Amino acid sequence: KLTSLALQPVITPELMHSRVHLKCSYSPPSSKPPLQYLVVWSRLSTPGKKEQIQHGTTLQSFSYVEMNGINLKLGDTVFCTVTAFTRGSPEQQSLPEESKGFYAGIKFFPESLQIAEDGKEHVLTILSTVPIACPGQDGSCKITLQLSTEDLDSQLLGPPNIALSVCQVDLLQAPCSESSCAVATVTVTAVTDFAQDGNRVSRIRAEPVRWRDLLWRSYTPEDVKVTVRDLPTGNCYSFTDPHIITFDGWRYDNYKVGTFLLCQSVSRAFEVHVRQWDCGSHRSATACNCGVAAR
Repeated sequence: KLTSLALQPVITPELMHSRVHLKCSYSPPSSKPPLQYLVVWSRLSTPGKKEQIQHGTTLQSFSYVEMNGINLKLGDTVFCTVTAFTRGSPEQQSLPEESKGFYAGIKFFPESLQIAEDGKEHVLTILSTVPIACPGQDGSCKITLQLSTEDLDSQLLGPPNIALSVCQVDLLQAPCSESSCAVATVTVTAVTDFAQDGNRVSRIRAEPVRWRDLLWRSYTPEDVKVTVRDLPTGNCYSFTDPHIITFDGWRYDNYKVGTFLLCQSVSRAFEVHVRQWDCGSHRSATACNCGVAAR
């Protein structure tokens, strides 16, 4: 029997005649007589279980399979297994060698996020591991993804947990390199809700928009899980005739009539004004809060 030949099969995506194919390449040894190769393509049907989708013999150092949206769909993890044998002596076989699993579809990096209510922006990268194909279309070729968020703690009412910088992203056709054939980014920020509601979980969903091609039409990428960590919030008060308590707990009174600046941020456009009117008697001068404006 032939020994292990270190064929090292690798799967790469390729666009052929405007259709998405996967290519299994391997390193043939310099051997006489020449070798033939049995290439078996399979997909992960359930965790830990593979389903064969195509097999054949070839003299070439590569083999193709088409992603047709029927027996090989987006979202599949694909493998190719290569066995070499001597022409005319099929019983002289090498040990079969399997490639690493190739995920065909859209990936998010990172796959999950843990963020805090601190106003920081977090970059989420969206990439396609397969080429964007637009058969019969001239000009720009792209996949448009509609982005949406959903709070998984549905029993809690209130504002959404997270905010996205855009509602749609375009994956533009580009040459494939380093397992990426198209890429886009979106920033994710935790909504600062000033409520002590604990750590909450949301998810980001991406769905292809108005796509006629069978390969993309029935495909929805996996959601991204986002955990938002609650942070303690500061409080300040102005009440009755007006007594004021600042963020750091300092207490004083302001009996004046007029419009006052209560709070102003030095780092962003945020301020609170209050208007105080005379609400006392001729014996005691007192002012009361009668209006507030927040920017």
